[in-house]
Amino acid sequence: MNTVVIYFLLFIIYSFIGWGMECIVAYIDTKKLVNRGFLIGPLCPIYGYGVLGILFLIGNNNKDLLSVFLKSIFICSIIEYITSYLMEKIFKARWWDYSNKKFNINGRICLEATLPFGILGTICYYILNPFFLKLINIINPNIRFILAIILFLLYIMDNIISFNVINRIKKNIKSQRKDSTEEIRNNVVEWIEQNSILYKHIKNAYPNFKINRK
Repeated sequence: MNTVVIYFLLFIIYSFIGWGMECIVAYIDTKKLVNRGFLIGPLCPIYGYGVLGILFLIGNNNKDLLSVFLKSIFICSIIEYITSYLMEKIFKARWWDYSNKKFNINGRICLEATLPFGILGTICYYILNPFFLKLINIINPNIRFILAIILFLLYIMDNIISFNVINRIKKNIKSQRKDSTEEIRNNVVEWIEQNSILYKHIKNAYPNFKINRK
């Protein structure tokens, strides 16, 4: 159980760091503060899953820098591709699209995005993870367990609320009777604007989402 708690806390830490980086990139592009990601809270789970995937699949004490870099690219690219595919199929919309980038695969991943994954994965493996492990191990095991439980419950609640919001957006997409995906998108955006901040959050986080009714 102690190992599970430690890895879950690492997952939360890296998800938070990923969210922070996404917000910084969005601010540089738009000069606006944007809460990036599907979740309401400050987490981008794809980063947490990515780093945990790197830690599990690469293992400990790997001194081959190039190997860690390439494996980080491969692992994170697989996770991003699968996430993009599943989110599109489940919610009938493509939330990000790299089709206009060079060396992309079905617009779901591209070289420009995967290279930073390799760099960040390597930094996490050799520098950040040892630091965070030491930090987590300083915390009393009982307090660590309680902290993990609280964070887990908040994470589950966030997922439930966010899933419900996106599912309602999906239902609105399916209810549209227009043939043009652009018209459908405009109607969906207008509908989102009439709803609460939870719905506007999704539009702001993914302003270039595309409708897919297939």
